[in-house]
Amino acid sequence: MRAAVIEEHGEPLTIQDVPYPEPQPDQVVIETEACGVCRSDWHAWQGDWEWFGIQTGPGQILGHEPAGVVADVGADVEQFSEGDRVTVPFHLGDGSCQYCQRGHANICETSMPLGFLEAAPGAFAEAFPVREADFNCVTLPDAVDFTEMAGLGCRFMTAYHALTDRATLRPGDAVAIHGCGGVGLSAVHIADALGAEPIAVDVQDRKLDRARDLGAAATINAAEADNVPGEVHAVTDGGADVAIDALGIAETCRNAVGSLGKQGTHVQVGLTTDDEAGEIPLPVDTMTLQEIDFHGSYGMPPVRYDELFRLIDAGTLDPSQIVGETLALEDVPATLSSMGEYETVGIPVIDEF
Repeated sequence: MRAAVIEEHGEPLTIQDVPYPEPQPDQVVIETEACGVCRSDWHAWQGDWEWFGIQTGPGQILGHEPAGVVADVGADVEQFSEGDRVTVPFHLGDGSCQYCQRGHANICETSMPLGFLEAAPGAFAEAFPVREADFNCVTLPDAVDFTEMAGLGCRFMTAYHALTDRATLRPGDAVAIHGCGGVGLSAVHIADALGAEPIAVDVQDRKLDRARDLGAAATINAAEADNVPGEVHAVTDGGADVAIDALGIAETCRNAVGSLGKQGTHVQVGLTTDDEAGEIPLPVDTMTLQEIDFHGSYGMPPVRYDELFRLIDAGTLDPSQIVGETLALEDVPATLSSMGEYETVGIPVIDEF
């Protein structure tokens, strides 16, 4: 089968013929119908994240925002059959640790990120295996098509978890969203749909234009602003209730925290680059005196998918609005490279394999 494979960090992925996967007893093999191309794929391709123990090596098949059809089933799998339409979270849980058992499989003790480790080859391929399939696979409703699900994949569901579970978003909240890539634009759409007032911050006007289309109540071009937090405070009359750093660089993280009013909540979604290596200085005294909360947010527990599907079915949320373009597998190397210049708008999705 064909797959897009890392040969060397920073060098273009190559399209190769690789062996078709055989399922282990607990696994299914899914034939990929669609898969998003995410900034996290770009980080892995660059060789980032060694500082927290994950560094994707040569030979890895990337891709962690998939939707597809079950093609082969391991002997111990009970809940899924060939032909089932499914998706999986990018953080594959073991189903047995205390976090999985409590409904927090996104932070499983032995979490295996799809497409980032040799043991979990990803979905930039015609097919891919999924461990503990009975636990990790999620049946895709007929009303949700494959491309839409790939758009929901990592960034949309991450934004949903960040806003609803970590920030406990309320209608009327002012939400400052720093970085309008796929997760940031998803956050704009979700915040607007849930009755909040998103303020979009980015350095590119075309991304801010897209944010306005998705419901941003105000936009700020950080490249033109002398004081980004001050601009947010002016727009919100005293500071945002919730701030999200959807990028993961020192500047956006500090700007997001500075955007908050008293008792505001910051949610860190973006993971850092090699420049920060996981460490960003923050104004701790100010955060203490103003009772500002700082939360991390990683993916979304798969038990929350049903709620997302209900909101999509009701027309409240529409992840297809965040899909920027559809691609063939051959387009992935160039698309991934363009992310270094922040060229993509919305979520690119592969739908031709």
